[in-house]
Amino acid sequence: FFFFFRHLRNHTYIMKTIAALTVLAGSAAAFAPAPVSRVESSLSYAAELDSMTGVSAETGNKVFDPLGLSDYVPTDWARRAELSNGRSAMLATVGWVWPKVFGTFDSQDVTTTDPIDAILQADPQWWAQFIVICGVFETWKYRQELDGKSFLGGDSPAVDYLKFWPEDAAAQEEMKLKELKNARLAMIGVAGFAANHFLPGACPVPDFA
Repeated sequence: FFFFFRHLRNHTYIMKTIAALTVLAGSAAAFAPAPVSRVESSLSYAAELDSMTGVSAETGNKVFDPLGLSDYVPTDWARRAELSNGRSAMLATVGWVWPKVFGTFDSQDVTTTDPIDAILQADPQWWAQFIVICGVFETWKYRQELDGKSFLGGDSPAVDYLKFWPEDAAAQEEMKLKELKNARLAMIGVAGFAANHFLPGACPVPDFA
């Protein structure tokens, strides 16, 4: 946090940052998973992971859970969190790079191509609208799941306007694995962008990032 606050130039930026972190912390606590019973296993991870998509060459074709987090976090909840964060990270990657390559939209308050400065320049009213929109989307997702739709790659996807979701079970598993790989890469990429922003040269990122 020392490096973060060192880059803030005035008191207004500090107050906006504290407000944003407070909102994020509160929302994270609200969705914390409840304790659940675990299937007994002699493995170093929850046995449910054996039947979940996600194991590939990157992990030596083995379940990667060196900290044993699956013993404390429900696997279904963890997969939902992984996909949600990964999809957000894919959008964030585009949002991080886009202004520097293609320029910004016409705006009176946000005039920078620096992603962190842009966050701090945004008017508080924008953040309020953003939180409301996120709530609307989450409510819609919840209602779709009550109707039997899936956001995790089930037989009946909630969103498939372009009809990309295959009917073949093997092809469905392949597509789910591709999304997970891209999501994980995006999360690592955005973390690298942020680290390089606060510690220039910390990560090998392109000049436009």
